[in-house]
Amino acid sequence: MPLIVILDDQATNRRIFEKLAASIEEDVTVRSFAGPREALDWLEGGAVPDLIVTDYKMPEMNGAEFIRAFREKAQFVEIPIIVITVYEERAFRMRALEAGATDFLQSPVDHQEFITRARNLLKLRKQQLLLESRAQTLAKELATSEHSREEVLRDSTERLAQVIDTVPAMVSASDRDGRILFANAFLGRFVGKDPTAVVGQSLDFLHDRGSATRNRGLDRKVFETGQPLPSFEEELVCVSGKRHVFLTTKSPLRNGHDVVVGVLTSSLDITERKQAEAHLLHLAHHDPLTDLPNRVLLSDRLRREVARARRGDRPFALHLVDLDDFKSINDLLGHSAGDRFLIEVAQRLRAVIDPEDTVARVGGDEFAVLQTGVTQEEDATDLARRIVETIGEPFVVAGRRLASGASVGIAFHPADGEDATELLKKADLAMYRAKSEGGNQLCIFVSDMETRNRHSLLLDGELRDAIANEQFVLHYQPQLELATGRVVGAEALLRWNHPEHGLLMPGEFLARAEENGLIVPINEWVLREACREAKSWHCRGLEGMRIAVNLSPIQFRRLNVPLLVCKVLADTGLDPRCLDLEITENIVMGDTATVIDHLKQIHALGVDISIDDFGTGFSSLNYVKKFPVDRLKIDQCFVRNMSEDPSDAAIVGAIINLGHSLELTVTAEGVETELQAEWLRAAGCDEVQGHLYGRAMPADRFVGFALAQSRPVSQAREGR
Repeated sequence: MPLIVILDDQATNRRIFEKLAASIEEDVTVRSFAGPREALDWLEGGAVPDLIVTDYKMPEMNGAEFIRAFREKAQFVEIPIIVITVYEERAFRMRALEAGATDFLQSPVDHQEFITRARNLLKLRKQQLLLESRAQTLAKELATSEHSREEVLRDSTERLAQVIDTVPAMVSASDRDGRILFANAFLGRFVGKDPTAVVGQSLDFLHDRGSATRNRGLDRKVFETGQPLPSFEEELVCVSGKRHVFLTTKSPLRNGHDVVVGVLTSSLDITERKQAEAHLLHLAHHDPLTDLPNRVLLSDRLRREVARARRGDRPFALHLVDLDDFKSINDLLGHSAGDRFLIEVAQRLRAVIDPEDTVARVGGDEFAVLQTGVTQEEDATDLARRIVETIGEPFVVAGRRLASGASVGIAFHPADGEDATELLKKADLAMYRAKSEGGNQLCIFVSDMETRNRHSLLLDGELRDAIANEQFVLHYQPQLELATGRVVGAEALLRWNHPEHGLLMPGEFLARAEENGLIVPINEWVLREACREAKSWHCRGLEGMRIAVNLSPIQFRRLNVPLLVCKVLADTGLDPRCLDLEITENIVMGDTATVIDHLKQIHALGVDISIDDFGTGFSSLNYVKKFPVDRLKIDQCFVRNMSEDPSDAAIVGAIINLGHSLELTVTAEGVETELQAEWLRAAGCDEVQGHLYGRAMPADRFVGFALAQSRPVSQAREGR
């Protein structure tokens, strides 16, 4: 039964390696020790292990010192030893190799790699034991056989040759001049010759020029020391031209007078293992979809560049690239098309960077570029512009032409950070600034971004508290029928009753709520509270009073809005005809088919649909015609200047005419002067709201205002 000895001063590591070693094959015996002294004392009792697994850094003595003490015993000279170390420096490996280590593993250890390497070394150990056993058996037969000495020797030689030929390894012996004394069948097949045909030739024919010199030097060392050499890896080329990796061991071959007369070389083919290791290493450091380096490899290369920069003047830049409209592509065409889109982005990014630079995929639709050789800021901004331009060019995916933008954040070493973590953080902040400013652009990190980020994080926490502690309130701005002056509805406007700063307007917090997604629970509360309040108005004499509520684009992306509206109406008892949902143009310009379907479902309930801020976005007669719209709301930016600016006046008139031609109600926002009101009345506008008629006010005050509203519009005004 194979005996595996584990040395590690950490109890957790010992338990892990014990379990891994026990799983290598059946009937494995595992002994573990917390220190080298304890292990050496136990081995003095006569136990001979088949494999040693030792940590490098241990109390009392390190791994190299332990190996040296272990190898002093003749029976332990050929025992394979795996050294596990956290050190990446070559010096530590060389110390362990010189002491007699066989193999290395980097901590933290990949479990499958540990099992594979240990299994291969145990296999090599078994082959060594098999050869020793056969040799002992032949020696015994030689001493006790009744045959003549010549017959026994001939029979023993034939049997030994048969045994060696069955070993799944390349075995040969060579003399002091490097000439082959014998070779097994495996070696013959490898070089495409009969094993007997290579006897007498130099073993150099197996090696290229450099490795042949090294091989002769190793043989000389065995002759000089009379000791076996630790196993080592080497590459050899077979008769077909294919390169193989072997784990090779060299041991002295002695005659009856204990004189070294040759070197026994045994080489185990570990090509498949090395290929599997390389594949696993590639998978661990690359994105499986695009085959770009992943975040792990990017961080490693960032650390390497930081180290190089410390040794000399080698500044570099880090770009973080986020796709602006990737979610829309996924939602519209599915994840398969989204994957093809990401592969195309990866190919375009590879095409714009220099060969010594690195492009990596670090998230779903987020990439990074490590740009070396940056001598001035313009080097980085030029590359960032090329990135924005190449991603901005149309893509053809699934037969559809698609366009996407890219937001790029740039951080510089050493100005913006001394390590990989800090640089990633700074580039991320810059990228989000580019995204918040509309996307499809670059942004260089500046120092105040951290302050803003801290403010955003603080605001996130306060918004969550505001939701949990019900700190939000609604105010209501009257909407009047222009022809009669009658109050026909109100728009629900959100306010935050902040415990420290008092009543806050939406401009101070709503944009952040859109960014972090808290707008979803906030808007759901607004919808429910507005409907509940409107229902109470109807019970207080304001029958049929309409309530207008704004919806966020994020709600359409994350929620089943028709289901939400239906549930709120059922819970509050509000007549659907008294609810007016205001949507902006960027909602209807999104996933058109889905939005049309949702709006039709809402409209079928009897709910009105208004397009808010009409004329400020990508206004399209096509979507106004397709969508179930009841009302157009003219943005106040046109109303404010229409009496002085003929262009704004023309736009307002065109919107009113467009609305009426489509049989829609037209409401003007931001009406503040009599002149504006008269102009709108003459143009045929249906409804108005603004400070001329009433500012946003608490619910009780609005009810009193609406109940008292019975005079002409010019006399029914709230104080400005």
